Amino acid sequence: MVSLMTRKQKPTLKSGVPGGCGLDLAGTDPCQAGNERFPIVGIGASAGGLEALEQFLKHVPKECGMAFVVVQHLSPDHTGNLPELLQRSTTMKVMQVNDSLRVRPHCVYVIPPNKDMTISKQTLHLRTPEAKHGLRLPIDIFLRSLAEECTEQSIGVILSGMGSDGTLGLCAIKEQGGLTLVQEPASAKFDSMPKSVIDSGFADIVAPAEELPERIMDFLGYAAPRWKSEQNRRDRELSSFEKITTILKAKTQHDFSLYKPTSVYRRIERRMGIHKIGSIADYARFLQKNAAEVDLLFKELLIGVTSFFRDSKMWEELKAEALPKILSAYPGGGTLRAWSCGCSSGEEAYSLAMLFMEALDQVKQPENYSLQIFATDLDADAIEKARRGIYAATIESDVSPERLQRFFIKEGARYRVCKEIRDMVTFAQQNVIMDPPFTKLDILICRNLLIYLSNELQKQLLPLFHYSLKKGGLLFLGSAETIGSHADLFTSTSVSTKLFWRNKNILRNRLITFPTSLTSNYPSSSQQESLMLKTADNLQSLADHFILQHFAAPTVLVNDQGDIVYISGRTGKYLEPAAGKANMNIFAMAREGLQYKLGSAFSQAVRQSEPVTVTGEMVGADNRIQSVDMTLMNIEDPEVLRGMVMIAFKDVTLLPKAKRKRKGTLPDSKQVEELEQELLKTREELRTAREEMQTTHEELKSTNEELQSTNEELQSTNEELTTSKEEMQSMNEELQSVNAEQSARLNDFQQINNDMENLLNSTEIVTIFLDNNLQVRRFTTGANRLFKLIPGDVGRPLTDIVSNLYYPQLYDHVQDVLRKLISVETEVPTLDGRWFLIRIMPYRTMDKVINGVVITCSDITAAKKSEDELREEIVKLKGQVAG
Repeated sequence: MVSLMTRKQKPTLKSGVPGGCGLDLAGTDPCQAGNERFPIVGIGASAGGLEALEQFLKHVPKECGMAFVVVQHLSPDHTGNLPELLQRSTTMKVMQVNDSLRVRPHCVYVIPPNKDMTISKQTLHLRTPEAKHGLRLPIDIFLRSLAEECTEQSIGVILSGMGSDGTLGLCAIKEQGGLTLVQEPASAKFDSMPKSVIDSGFADIVAPAEELPERIMDFLGYAAPRWKSEQNRRDRELSSFEKITTILKAKTQHDFSLYKPTSVYRRIERRMGIHKIGSIADYARFLQKNAAEVDLLFKELLIGVTSFFRDSKMWEELKAEALPKILSAYPGGGTLRAWSCGCSSGEEAYSLAMLFMEALDQVKQPENYSLQIFATDLDADAIEKARRGIYAATIESDVSPERLQRFFIKEGARYRVCKEIRDMVTFAQQNVIMDPPFTKLDILICRNLLIYLSNELQKQLLPLFHYSLKKGGLLFLGSAETIGSHADLFTSTSVSTKLFWRNKNILRNRLITFPTSLTSNYPSSSQQESLMLKTADNLQSLADHFILQHFAAPTVLVNDQGDIVYISGRTGKYLEPAAGKANMNIFAMAREGLQYKLGSAFSQAVRQSEPVTVTGEMVGADNRIQSVDMTLMNIEDPEVLRGMVMIAFKDVTLLPKAKRKRKGTLPDSKQVEELEQELLKTREELRTAREEMQTTHEELKSTNEELQSTNEELQSTNEELTTSKEEMQSMNEELQSVNAEQSARLNDFQQINNDMENLLNSTEIVTIFLDNNLQVRRFTTGANRLFKLIPGDVGRPLTDIVSNLYYPQLYDHVQDVLRKLISVETEVPTLDGRWFLIRIMPYRTMDKVINGVVITCSDITAAKKSEDELREEIVKLKGQVAG
């Protein structure tokens, strides 16, 4: 691993690294700022990797300006002579590390035997391992400390070696955005360590040992100048950065513009350094032309580094304080629900399941409790690995021996999660930003995800997490994460804890952004535009056709809001543009005298299918009163016009207006009397109208209050429906997750079943599986030649089946195998003269439970015949010798 460190002797270092990797990079050094920097290279190899180490050091240029730290697997009793051996391959000074040794450039440091080593503030620290013998991981220990100390400026190198030490260390470096290099397995004397890193997907560069120094220097030559003026450069290259996120979104459907730019920049720059690309604009063009690089960058951005019980103190707090409190809320038992968001390869989800099982040890009637964990991640490959539940032996450094014994099954150099723990977790691919969340949760784990997301996105997700949790539910965050400004939603028991309890606050007056990936039923914008154009093309012909069928008078076509869509004939007599801002609404354009009748008739017409006709009066030409019939018809057919209203105007009669009296002419008494009577009648009508208006006003006021009450009820109902919709979406997400999990299991089962069927058939060994009651569970092809078996015999006792074997002790031997858990092997003849080797062994499940027996029958007739012939030949030879 390479890390840029500092030195206080001079302001700058004139190193031989191309591109000026020795330039002062103040402001980005995680150790100290303002001092001269030089790379520290750490190399991991086993005791048998001497040749690879020599080849590596031989090809390091003179005056490279770097320091090297070599970490090896060594026996506790080993005498350290590696410094003398390596000194032959390099002109740099090679020395064995003492405790608290400060690192200097142009030197090689070698770990001593029986020690673990870490680095902090440019100083190497030694400690004695707790266990003298057994599995030790000194390379992982050193690489992890280096990744924590130097973050994105750390680079790891793994050379020849046995085992998998170094894999988790490179994983930590890759999480921080550093560079990882691995010796090509074909060139390694021992390829286990390189293969472990490559298979885990943590290797950036794979090459022979002699080529790795040049690749490191190439990377530093491109990376160091970029680290120098980071902020100004990023401001200039913002458009290229946006282009890259657009390319990623088009290919992967995931929007990385919502992530923190610094985190995304760091990953992009690593890829640029690997490909020796100098500017982000050039990399954007490179990305457009290389689909494979898009996939690699996508995987780079999804690096999910995790481990069992990461930050162990927090997990112990979860076990000791949180889980008992949650279980106490279910005094009669019940099923708890948990969601591990961003679960990566499943370690955190399985860690929670193990702690839950341990917590149940302190509860009465633990059989009444169960835990359902939903574990999701964006990375499909990580989810697939999590479903398998198989992990390297390096987990021994994170999982105690007691937990390994109880919750895992050892399979060679790997560990498999036991069935009890595996069945508690449902894995599914999910994008927490876009997909509906899981709800009604007791525990929500979201560790080391929020730190990569923008502040705006964090502010949206935390209220969503609050919504997902039950009252009193628990939110478990990572060591570098907080709830920020959402202290009203969650409460923590102490300042340092990362366990946050959900408050009773029900998010009133707070907007929750509820993500959904469900496809909308509404047409897309392009579909809507196409539909609008199509409608506009057909509207005139359809409207004209409809008018000719029903009306011959001037007519207008309006929508359900009264906006005029189409006009037929001369309607200027009945309509006129309103003063002010242009308004094509029929009620604004109708002439005085027609508006009131038209409004009431329109409301009636839109509620029924029959035409509505009303008569209104308006002042016509020459100051005359004109009566107008208005016919309104709600259109049901054709479909394009459905919901619109056709309004036709027709003159009825033309009444002459009373001629005005000449000025100065006095009316006679009869006319005065008639006018007085008419005035009295008008006053009475006005009084009656006033009373009716008052009554109507009171009725309208009462109706308005009822409408307001109804509106509040509708709003409440709408909120309930919205909540129900969100819960249904969450339930749908759960069902999709369970379905994906079951589909994956079914596919695995079918594949295993096919493999087993082909294996058994290819061996030509007759195999019969019996349960504990000696009933036939399954048998292979050829079993019917020894036992009269047919498919319908599954479930019948084997003792009821007629056998062609002369084997009266079969039943007794099977009982001995079940009782004593031993294996029985014997040679048995058949009634037709053949011989078979019969093996009877216990049937062991993955959980080491005996669940029946397996009987195999191998045909040894040919071997038996050869044995008899050989025996006869020996007898003949003996006879000849005796004669």
